[in-house]
Amino acid sequence: MRNKGVLMVNLGSPDSTDPKDVKKYLGEFLMDERVIDVPKWARTLLVKGIILNTRPKQSAKAYKKIWWEEGSPLIVLSERLREKVDEMTGVPVEVAMRYGSGTIKEGLQKLHDQGVNEVFLIPLYPQFAMATTETILVLAEELRREHFPDMSFTTMPPFYNHPDYIRVLAESIKEKLYHVDYEHLLFSYHGVPERHIRKSDITKSHCKIDGSCCKSPSPAHQYCYRHQCFETTRLVAQYLELKEDTYSTSFQSRLGFDPWLQPYTDRTIEKMGKKGIKNMTIVTPAFVSDCLETLEEIAMEGEEIFHEVGGKEFTTIPCLNDRQDWVKVLSRWIDEWAIVDTKTAIA
Repeated sequence: MRNKGVLMVNLGSPDSTDPKDVKKYLGEFLMDERVIDVPKWARTLLVKGIILNTRPKQSAKAYKKIWWEEGSPLIVLSERLREKVDEMTGVPVEVAMRYGSGTIKEGLQKLHDQGVNEVFLIPLYPQFAMATTETILVLAEELRREHFPDMSFTTMPPFYNHPDYIRVLAESIKEKLYHVDYEHLLFSYHGVPERHIRKSDITKSHCKIDGSCCKSPSPAHQYCYRHQCFETTRLVAQYLELKEDTYSTSFQSRLGFDPWLQPYTDRTIEKMGKKGIKNMTIVTPAFVSDCLETLEEIAMEGEEIFHEVGGKEFTTIPCLNDRQDWVKVLSRWIDEWAIVDTKTAIA
């Protein structure tokens, strides 16, 4: 008998809002070759020569706006989720971060110390992307080979279109919409450079980012972040029976001057306000835990942009965080994996 356990992995956070801690975190994050995918010399010049000399102080101010008494919201919410899931499942559950403290190695070690040798890896990202899911899986496998050779991994596939996830996400949106008189619902996903989409294209020819490729059936969709984001939006809109002109999709958090996925969230918010829309609601389905990008970039900066162009009511919908229906879904997926093959359990 192999002893089973679960490692849920999220993005990570600085240890504090001190610029030194933020600089350390940003350095690890931005030097990842799957985040800034240019030759190491160019990445080093950009990150260590430019970004880390200016960005840490700005980011530290942003983190201070959203920091909780218990610490980083993302870390606190991830641990709350772990505790609730652990209580509902029949196997040990740990949580780890790709960057910063609470590393994947430490998470695997905790499971190892409990006698676990078969691990269910759950990247806490609904959609697949080089800079999220892939970098987690690559590092976890490197650590397994070097430090935990007796362990085996099963990986949670992207769940962007899983009926359980769509239902929980849609219900969280529905609860908020019931209390607001919204005119437009914006689905804002974390942005990635367009080249990431082409690099992830296993067909090497399908992903043209031309407005039609994401709607045309292809094996490329298995790893296409853009397709998976639009599909999440489509399925939630279908579940909620939204009218076509009352919702849209955009992408946030671009960096540098290369083309990133469009339309951009900040420009979309501005455009909506200038069109005369007074009541806007926004949801961020690329994240399952609220973090800097949702609490500061969207809930604060986004609202400021909307008000500047004449908008009135700007409503943000929390991430799934540790909602009980989300906890139940994760717990059931885990228990089914512990009994049968994962592909059968959550396909």
